[in-house]
Amino acid sequence: MTISSMNPKVDEFLSKAKKWKEEFEKLRMIILDCQLTEELKWGVPCYTFEKKNIVLIHGFKEYCALLFHKGSLMKDSQGILIQQTENVQAARQIRFTNVQEIAEMETTLKAYIEEAIEVEKAGLVVDFKKNTELIIPEEFQTKIDENPALKTAFEALTPGRQRAYILYFSQAKQSKTRESRVEKCMQQILDGKGLND
Repeated sequence: MTISSMNPKVDEFLSKAKKWKEEFEKLRMIILDCQLTEELKWGVPCYTFEKKNIVLIHGFKEYCALLFHKGSLMKDSQGILIQQTENVQAARQIRFTNVQEIAEMETTLKAYIEEAIEVEKAGLVVDFKKNTELIIPEEFQTKIDENPALKTAFEALTPGRQRAYILYFSQAKQSKTRESRVEKCMQQILDGKGLND
């Protein structure tokens, strides 16, 4: 690995990292070993092959993770890829809670990164499900019809956020539960927030 392959923007990101610093640095070395181009995208280290996103590093409260942009197309021979939420169609994560876990998995991680590069080289694409499959539950439809501001606010949400709400409302078996879920989320929708914001 050459120093030239290290992006100064990522150096800066790492210098400011309060949590997961050691883990991020270890993941970075493993990824750079796989000859990917290092960039900073969406405020996190992202690694590309011929300008296509392959994997990124990000941290959360409980864990840090490697996120494979087309993880759903990978074989996942070790059964370690995690789908963040049911709305995430393409990306998959491998999660870590300490640097030892990363060190122990180095060989596996490199194999997964190589596979992700092969998926990109082969030109494979994720077949995204369209939002048209979503059916708005009647309890929510009634509220939207009664409240033009709610309708406007809901339509202003990103398709992913709309989908999350509709799935959340629809999962309830009873009408009464669906109604109470809609009631609880109305203000959040009006505030332009997603279900998990």
